Amino acid sequence: MEKEANWPGPEGLIPALPKDASNASWHTRHFLDEILIEERIIGTHTADISMMLWGRKFTSPIMMPAFSHLNKAGLDHRPMEEYAQAAKDLGLVNWVGMESDADYADIAAVGADTIRIIKPFADHEKIRRQMAFAVKHQAFAVGIDIDHSIGNDGNVDVVDGEKMGTLTDQDMEGFAETAHELGVPFVAKGVLSIKDAAICEKAGVDAIVVSHHHGRLPFAVPPAMILPDIRKVSGKMKIFADCSVDDGRDAYKLMALGADAVSTGRAILPGLLKNGTPAVREKLQQMNRQLKELMGYTGVAALGAFDPTVLWYHGRHLLACLEKSEF
Repeated sequence: MEKEANWPGPEGLIPALPKDASNASWHTRHFLDEILIEERIIGTHTADISMMLWGRKFTSPIMMPAFSHLNKAGLDHRPMEEYAQAAKDLGLVNWVGMESDADYADIAAVGADTIRIIKPFADHEKIRRQMAFAVKHQAFAVGIDIDHSIGNDGNVDVVDGEKMGTLTDQDMEGFAETAHELGVPFVAKGVLSIKDAAICEKAGVDAIVVSHHHGRLPFAVPPAMILPDIRKVSGKMKIFADCSVDDGRDAYKLMALGADAVSTGRAILPGLLKNGTPAVREKLQQMNRQLKELMGYTGVAALGAFDPTVLWYHGRHLLACLEKSEF
């Protein structure tokens, strides 16, 4: 079972994981840990882990998470700006979740290359206003948390007193068009099925994040398990993934299964809350070393050269197991 970080802020600000088998994060962690890797060392090269994304170069495909509300934790420092600073220092993609425009502006002022993820507000004009505000403050992409439409009572979700709304195919197409009119790519975060991935592709979405949002859906399928099938229908979309990306080895496995890049999350939270930017930098540098190490051991010279056949699961090639549903 995944260990929870000590949380010094108000109760409920970071949701606790369930203690029973419905905990999707436990299933995700368990599945990743069961994947083994074969060595392909003859003729290998020192790996280049740099990444090009929408015309910008980054030092690694391991990205920051789309955290929200951390500045409300009652600390004597500002974690949202601090992990943005770490992203800037290391040349990584920064993500920001639900924040007011004023708070977003403070985070953006750090100067990291940032993607803003907006909640699926019932008020669609608010979504468009926040998209425009983000672009005005140098966001290089914007997106929506599509999996925040339904709350844990089965009704439409309410977050910080604001009503969310469900999204249609036409809504996704419209928001993608808005982003493109603003001159930036559009991201759908929280895709966890071939069906939704195909809808996003048809709607003109530029990238999806394959994710269960750290277990919002009870018994959710692990992103790693469904990534190969989503990859098949992705077309030109970029495929990102998150959930239980605790080290560079997790990143390697997800990228071998089809992700173009990954976001870490709670792996940086303890250090961020305690020691701010230096702790986040140290953790991400370690993750980058681990990713580069595994790429070297398996003959992956650059990010476009991953081969999923290096992955094994319970004595079989993982892809063969996935194709035959042998779980």
